[in-house]
Amino acid sequence: MLDLPDNGLYRTTTAMPGQESAFPAGVLVYVGEKNGQKFVVRPGQNKNNRWFWGEPTTPLRSPTWSRTLKKLPSEGFYNLAEDLNFEGGGKWLKNALVQLGYNAEGKGIIFVGENRESSEENALYFSDKGMMASDELMETLTWAPILPVKAN
Repeated sequence: MLDLPDNGLYRTTTAMPGQESAFPAGVLVYVGEKNGQKFVVRPGQNKNNRWFWGEPTTPLRSPTWSRTLKKLPSEGFYNLAEDLNFEGGGKWLKNALVQLGYNAEGKGIIFVGENRESSEENALYFSDKGMMASDELMETLTWAPILPVKAN
């Protein structure tokens, strides 16, 4: 049995041998499993700061290349572990609810939750413009489970 990574998000650190143009160094990938076969795939469509994956998937059979992948936290909602101060003023407060997403290069982006007082909806909003998040910052985020509700 091959020693392959767990399913989830990763950033490539080296190109995949034989698939250098499809999977170069420095891109976001998802490792998944279908019918008992591990696969890797690049991002498809981004909607609401979240990637959706599609075809084609590429079978993942190289434990050597797999070990070069950088594991990334799941996309989703988190709390900040400390205040985030911005150059030029402004800050996001400790425990603020943020959404973690990624760009196509696998670099983290955080989007802060906003309560829009002018809205009649009792909902938080997350802009499509966020702040780049270092790997170190992403490691300090605390998972904030949000109940997903499907529209009827």
